[in-house]
Amino acid sequence: MADPKRVLLAKPRGYCAGVDRAVETVEKALELYGAPVYVRKEIVHNRHVVETLAGKGAIFVEENEEVPPGSVVVFSAHGVAPEVHDQAAERSLKAIDATCPLVTKVHQEARRFAREDYDILLIGHEGHEEVIGTSGEAPAHIQLVDGPDSVDKVNVRDPEKVVWLSQTTLSVDETMETVGRLKQRLPMLQNPPSDDICYATQNRQQVVKDIAPECDVMLVVGSKNSSNSVRLVEVAVQHGASTGHLIDFAHEIEEAWLEGATTVGLSSGASVPDNLVQDVLAHLAERGFTSVEEFEPVTEKLTFSLPRELVKDLKAAEKAKAAAAAK
Repeated sequence: MADPKRVLLAKPRGYCAGVDRAVETVEKALELYGAPVYVRKEIVHNRHVVETLAGKGAIFVEENEEVPPGSVVVFSAHGVAPEVHDQAAERSLKAIDATCPLVTKVHQEARRFAREDYDILLIGHEGHEEVIGTSGEAPAHIQLVDGPDSVDKVNVRDPEKVVWLSQTTLSVDETMETVGRLKQRLPMLQNPPSDDICYATQNRQQVVKDIAPECDVMLVVGSKNSSNSVRLVEVAVQHGASTGHLIDFAHEIEEAWLEGATTVGLSSGASVPDNLVQDVLAHLAERGFTSVEEFEPVTEKLTFSLPRELVKDLKAAEKAKAAAAAK
C-alpha cells in the first residue's frame, strides 16, 4: 500500500501577538461603545478578519475625515504618522491606537535618531501603511530604500552619521542583502539598537525555510496585501519548494497545483485566524493528503496588553457595573 500523501504544517503560523491585540481591540471597542466603531484602514491585512469585524459593526475608512466628529476610531496595527493623531484630535474623535508595540518601537527609534540629526535609511516597501507611518515621524530625516536595487539611489549628508531601520514584516534574507549593499557604499552605517523585523515574521519564515526543500507545493494562507504573507511564499520557493501559492480561502486552491504532488507545505501569515488553515487541511484531506506532520522549531509565548485608552474605559465600565449591582 502506498504511503498517504502528506502535509507538512508549519508552526508558528497565523496570528502574532500584535494582530491578536489589534483584532481584540476592535472587538472590545464594539462591546464597550457599541456599533459603529470606525477603523482607519484595515485593522490587519486579512480579508476574512476585516469582513468578520465589519459584520459585527466595524466601519472601515481610509482617513479620519470620513469619521463623524465625536466618534470612536481605532488606528490599525500598522501604525500611523503623528499628523493622523492630530487630525483625530481636531475632529474630537475618541482615538484608540492599536499599533503593534513592535512597530511603535521602530517609530521611537526614528524619532530618537532624527533628534540626533542622523540620516535614516528605512528599508521597506513604498506605499505600505507601516512605512508611511514610520516616515511620518521624521520625514526630513528618512529616505526609503525599497530593496537591494534601490541602494544606488541613496544620498546622505554625512556618511558617518547614518542608520538603517526597517519595516517589521520584510524578508529577513532580502533585508540583510539590502543592508550588505548599503554597507558597501556606507561602511559607517549603523544598525538599529535592536532587531526591527518582528519575531513573528522571522519565526514564520524560518519554519517555512526548514520544510520547503521537502515540498512539491507550498500553500500560504494570507491576503495579497499582507506583506509578511507574500514574503512567506517567496521564502518557500527560494529555499526549495517547487511552487508556492498565496490563498485567502481553501476553495481558491486549484486542482492543477496538486497534480503529481505527494508533499504539500502549509503555513499562514501573521494576520490569519487558524480556522482558515483548518479549512485548507480539510480540503487537502479530501484529496488524499491525510498525513499531517506539524513542525514547531520554536514556541511563541509573547502577548501584548490592550491599548491604554481602551483599558482605562473598560475598567471604568466594570467599576460602574459593580457599583450599580451593589445598589
